[in-house]
Amino acid sequence: MALLRRDALVTGPLLRLVLLHTAWEVGSGQVRYSVPEESKHGTFVGRLAQDLGLEAAELVSRMFRMVSSRRRDYFEVNLQSGVLFVNSRVDREALCGQSPLCAIDLEVIVDKPLRIFHVEVEIQDVNDNAPVFPVNELNLFISESRPPDSRFPLEGASDADIGTNSLLTYKLSSNEFFTLDVQVRNDHNKLAELVLKKALDREETPEHILLLTAADGGKPELTGTVQLVITVLDANDNAPVFNQSVYEVNVLENTAKGTLVIKLNATDLDEGTNKNISYSFGNFVPPIVRAAFNLNSRTGEIRVKGDLDYEHVELYEIRIEAQDKGHQPMTGQCSILLRVLDVNDNAPELAVTSLSLPVPEDAPPGTVVALISVSDRDSGDNGKVTCSIPPNLPFRLVSTFKNYHSLVLAEAVDRERVSEYKIVVTARDGGAPSLSASSSILVPIADVNDNAPAFPQPIYTVFVRENNPPGAHLLTVSAWDPDLRENALVSYWVVERSVGEQPLSSYISVHSESGHIYALQPLDYEELQVLQFQVSARDAGLPSLCGNVTVQLFVLDANDNAPAVSPAGSVGGSPGPELVPLSAGAGHVVGKIRAVDADSGYNAWLRYEVQDPGAAGPFRVGVYSGEISTRRALEEADGPSQRLVILVKDHGEPSLSATATVSLSLVESPQAVKWESRPRGGSEGPLVDTNVSLMIAICSVSGLFVLVIVVYVGLRCLPGPEVMCGPGKATVVCSSEVGSWSYSQRQSRNLCVGEGTAKNDLMVFSPNFPHFWENGEAGKGQIFTPNASGQVDNWKLTYGIDDSQVTPSPKGPVTYLNCAFDLKPKTTLVANPMINYQNIYYVGKGNKRVVYKFKQVIDFIKG
Repeated sequence: MALLRRDALVTGPLLRLVLLHTAWEVGSGQVRYSVPEESKHGTFVGRLAQDLGLEAAELVSRMFRMVSSRRRDYFEVNLQSGVLFVNSRVDREALCGQSPLCAIDLEVIVDKPLRIFHVEVEIQDVNDNAPVFPVNELNLFISESRPPDSRFPLEGASDADIGTNSLLTYKLSSNEFFTLDVQVRNDHNKLAELVLKKALDREETPEHILLLTAADGGKPELTGTVQLVITVLDANDNAPVFNQSVYEVNVLENTAKGTLVIKLNATDLDEGTNKNISYSFGNFVPPIVRAAFNLNSRTGEIRVKGDLDYEHVELYEIRIEAQDKGHQPMTGQCSILLRVLDVNDNAPELAVTSLSLPVPEDAPPGTVVALISVSDRDSGDNGKVTCSIPPNLPFRLVSTFKNYHSLVLAEAVDRERVSEYKIVVTARDGGAPSLSASSSILVPIADVNDNAPAFPQPIYTVFVRENNPPGAHLLTVSAWDPDLRENALVSYWVVERSVGEQPLSSYISVHSESGHIYALQPLDYEELQVLQFQVSARDAGLPSLCGNVTVQLFVLDANDNAPAVSPAGSVGGSPGPELVPLSAGAGHVVGKIRAVDADSGYNAWLRYEVQDPGAAGPFRVGVYSGEISTRRALEEADGPSQRLVILVKDHGEPSLSATATVSLSLVESPQAVKWESRPRGGSEGPLVDTNVSLMIAICSVSGLFVLVIVVYVGLRCLPGPEVMCGPGKATVVCSSEVGSWSYSQRQSRNLCVGEGTAKNDLMVFSPNFPHFWENGEAGKGQIFTPNASGQVDNWKLTYGIDDSQVTPSPKGPVTYLNCAFDLKPKTTLVANPMINYQNIYYVGKGNKRVVYKFKQVIDFIKG
């Protein structure tokens, strides 16, 4: 505690010395320049950096910045040379009006160390405004009875410039009746009067047209003209006269409506009707005067009619006319200078002219956060403003110049403790009673980029049916970055690699902002089954951080290939019709249709049937084998020849088909079999023998249905499993949806060799996995040979699809061939968590499809 108190005693005087030194530097930084108005962009004003004692080379490093008191940036500084130049056109009249002094206050701030300089640029007037009369033509009515030396006040011209440029001289065109007399009033304005130097004679000249010219004092001088049309009147020869030519009146702003301002009095030396006077505003009194005041035409009283606002209009110059009611009315004129006095009716106004946000949490004390300008439209003490902020905040206000304040960091901040501060700046004027205004500044504390974008899951899996349209949306990846602003702005792109001989970017693309992944071309299941790639997400921080995610895209087969019938051929190899002996009995095989389908799975499972069953006669075709055989013993009545049209179609949706024509000749003695196949709607290809194996396998799988029943009964009655396969030994058979009927990747193996013909052989088809699952990896079909007791011991079968990459098709169940296996009572079924509901089927006797439904199927492991 004593140590803390001693530190406070030491730092207190030191802080005061620093503040005094800063105040001395601020007070000594005043620089004045002058520049003519209407200067072009780039006009040199002054060597600001040199005049302030700064090096031009360090302006950028010291964060040189300049704040103007005006809302527009009229001046700019070249940060390479330190020269102050004109940035935009300056119109002195629009900026300051008729004020004799027009200046723009600039505040220059540099850091390291913090210094503030005050620059004042005076805008010099140039003669860019010509004198302007209120009207182009002025009508005057003068009675012929008016004696010489009579005076007629004229509405003078106005010049928006100041000083010498606004000093006007008047000149009247040459004539013999009138001369011009210009008088200077106590408000330094000139009053031009038309003086009659010779009596008028209406009968001789009823109208005089003169030209009044006003020239200013600029070099070169500018002029303005008005045409005076003087109509000579007869009769009434005395005009009303006011007791004063100029009245000066003061009135407080916000004076209540109806308040009397002044009562005018004019007299007329005439008698009778010519002596009666009515008062009115001059013809050229602006609408703002008529809206603010009301003139009683009979009494001459002027009362408040509208709202008087010192900040809007400080001075009203009102021209009043008094006109008698003679046959030929005469008019007298006077001027009223009405000054509006200020009251404290305007609260201070705050404006944040510069913000350095957000504030980094490692910013040092003294960092300028914001520049605040305050103003009050009132004058005197009513316009003097003081500013303050609440205590217990790590910020303080520093008064810089006139009504400018800097909000600076007083102590270190910690974003983890407070992420943002809401600072209320209060401005109060010195009026009685005083008025105040406040403004809130939200100061966020910036964080550093220390978090890389993260995906919600390590792997995305998506299934796409082949033949998708180009540009189809596949999926959307999304990464989240807990940082703020640009540090959390994530963009996506695909990590390029080669897919075969083509780049990955030719297959897919990712939208850099949304993460949508699109297919750039139609995908073909027969060429590409699995596409694995990486998507990278990078934030916009400095330095940027990134994260990756793996996307596995599985292409699903579509029924887009019709069956292809093999070219014609025969058992003997010679062309011609198929010869069938009349002695053939029922079930005699006379030929076979061979066809393949480039699709896979259910889309490649072919069915054969006679297109016109009524014309088949004694012949039939195997539904799934394609074998043509006799359904009964042949007779001579069947005729010497038969012509069959065989329809081959797949099981896809919709089904695709092809036809083959077979000619059969009935002969007395058996000969070599010859048959012809002509596909319709397809191209001819080489003979493919593997379709025979395909049909044999289908028949074999049908036979396995009986084995499954036997196995099931055996498991119920016997402690050990038993697998039976006709006359041969036990065999395990499995296939999956990926292990499809696609001919392009079909393989066959003879598993059971019995005493019958080759058509009784059992075929097992390897699954249609991607290339990287080959060479003995999971997913290949396996063959297990039973022992002498007919059981398969100590085996493990893992058959299916990589569990991290596959989910079922959303449009329907995936089809599997049934697995026939012998399980002991302690066998454990291990469910794959990535595979959902599937259908597993096999083809039984009579071409009947039996369906088994499992919730989780892929791995079968014997415990």
